[in-house]
Amino acid sequence: MTQSATDHARGRLMVFGATILWGTSATLARFMFRERDVPPLTIVELRLLISTVILGLWMAWRRPQSLNVERRDWGAFVILGILGVAAIQGGYYHSISVLGVGLAILIQYLAPSLIVLWELMHGAKLGGRVATTLIAAIVGTALLVGNNGTQLDRARPIDWAISFSTAFTFAFYIVYSKQTLARYAPETILFYTFLVAGVAWAIVTPPWKIVQAGYDASIWGVFFILAVTSALVPFALFYAGLRRMPAAEAGILATLEPVVAVIAAWIALGEGLGLLQWLGALLVLMAAALASYGAGLTRRPRVAP
Repeated sequence: MTQSATDHARGRLMVFGATILWGTSATLARFMFRERDVPPLTIVELRLLISTVILGLWMAWRRPQSLNVERRDWGAFVILGILGVAAIQGGYYHSISVLGVGLAILIQYLAPSLIVLWELMHGAKLGGRVATTLIAAIVGTALLVGNNGTQLDRARPIDWAISFSTAFTFAFYIVYSKQTLARYAPETILFYTFLVAGVAWAIVTPPWKIVQAGYDASIWGVFFILAVTSALVPFALFYAGLRRMPAAEAGILATLEPVVAVIAAWIALGEGLGLLQWLGALLVLMAAALASYGAGLTRRPRVAP
């Protein structure tokens, strides 16, 4: 195996590791929502701010040069932090509240299709394996989450717009992150985008209001665990993996997250899986396997004028 192929394989493992952490930590977050009555956006804000503090201290100690950002790039970090990290999480949790978990996940994971469309618009060539991979990912996700129920009677046009925006923001996040990784290390992007997103949510819900809620030490311990396992480590792995592979492939591999989340909920919370959900999980796994073994798009050669 060549060095390039080895690096690519490492990237796939990193993205896969990120999906495992995202999926399993979702079960812990769901427990906090249901059993501890913690508002979802409180967890979103705290996991970003706690992750920012941990990562910032580590960078100042081990890699202080990684904190340096050129003035011309500040706008890129603000855009990625607000339109990427903050928008994805805020839109996703709003979608859950009005459409239900299943439909919210399904809509968000239309993102790989949007990434492929973006690649096609920029000269990539769509092969049969790519089309098969996308269809398997979308159909598999639909089967996997489609039995979780919806709350469509409460949905307004603005709710649908916000929900579908999560697919666009997730696709944007992956593509724009891929471009930014050409100039900065993953930890630099992670620190500043988390900082921007955390500050944005802190404006919506001031931290002192969270403190006034009176959470005990055990709940704050879970906040810390969620910050590490659902934000800091998986995003770091995803960035490191994205640096080693095409954006479309990373997006397709990320569709493993709902598989992990549903199976984790089945194991930890006793939420059973039906036959169609197992079939959906199999299709998503097949899509991930196809993406891992050459399902990427190829660029058309440019013709000189």
